[in-house]
Amino acid sequence: MLENGVISVRQFQIFVFVFTIGSSILYIPSALAAEAKQDAWIAAGFGVIIGLLVVKLITSVAKLYPNLNFAQYTEVVLGKWIGKLVNLAFFFNFYMISAFVLRDVGDFVTTLLMPETPIQAILILFIVVVIMGIRLGLETLARAAEIIYPLLIIMIFILLIALTPEIKFTNIQPLFKSDVKTIVRASLPFIAVPFFQISVFLMIIPYVHKKKGAEKKFFSGAFKAGILLIVFTVFSILVLGVDITAREFYPTFSLSQKINIGNFLQRLEAVTASIWFISIFFKLSICFYASVLSLAHTLKLKDYKVLSFPLGMILVVLSIVVYPNIVYTGEFIKWMVYYFGTMGLVIPITLLGVSILRSGISRK
Repeated sequence: MLENGVISVRQFQIFVFVFTIGSSILYIPSALAAEAKQDAWIAAGFGVIIGLLVVKLITSVAKLYPNLNFAQYTEVVLGKWIGKLVNLAFFFNFYMISAFVLRDVGDFVTTLLMPETPIQAILILFIVVVIMGIRLGLETLARAAEIIYPLLIIMIFILLIALTPEIKFTNIQPLFKSDVKTIVRASLPFIAVPFFQISVFLMIIPYVHKKKGAEKKFFSGAFKAGILLIVFTVFSILVLGVDITAREFYPTFSLSQKINIGNFLQRLEAVTASIWFISIFFKLSICFYASVLSLAHTLKLKDYKVLSFPLGMILVVLSIVVYPNIVYTGEFIKWMVYYFGTMGLVIPITLLGVSILRSGISRK
């Protein structure tokens, strides 16, 4: 294997948790509220249920060859050449997701924090840290996530507790106004990001120490993150109202600006920004790591780390070219379920089906 690191099931669960909240924590409430209005939390709940079914699909595929990653067993299941084409599609998919996530960082910083700073500088600084992380290996990334995880949870609790005085229950009324079709349509962006993206863990599950506990922790991490995203959606509506939540591209960041406890504790934007920077760093690192490792396997390289720097620098340019502005990103959110569904749903189902079919033929 190109990766010799081993991570614990707890570290794997933390990976799943921070990956799932990732960039979703900032703009998913807006996408949900724009379609489902006061019932955005119902759409989010439906999205979590579908997301857990996707997790079941991914774990079923991972069980086919528990000691091999996605890039290795595709060639076993589909044959050498078709397997290589699927691996290249996997690389392209998660490399593009890496570009999308990196651009999220640049847009967020230049829009809300440092508008005078060139976006190229932000992107280069962030990707350099990500490159350093993946070059140090999967174990180092997992240990860093395990250390930072308690701080992340504490900051989330501080933010939610500080927001409770600003809650207005009239903002979420009337309940159950949307029909089933609207709820399903509203949930599609939430299913696409992040749940159709969790197929990235097919490259990481083989390196979990106790694979029997990996499936349980996979469900646990995705479920906890899904519940947290529902909570942030509810808080966005209760505090900001439906109209503001739907109009704001980053409603969760706007929540922190509403905090005012005794005219002393105010404007905790730094807390929200810290939560997002931590989760987005690990999501980008996992996506970039999986894409680099997949390409290294496809090209039969001895070390994936040689690809990290050139692909990282190309990623900076790609994030600027492919996603030119924040308006384009908003439009992309509307149809990305079809784009991410290919690698997150179609390919895993195909692999599972072909493997079952081949096993049946072998028995006969």
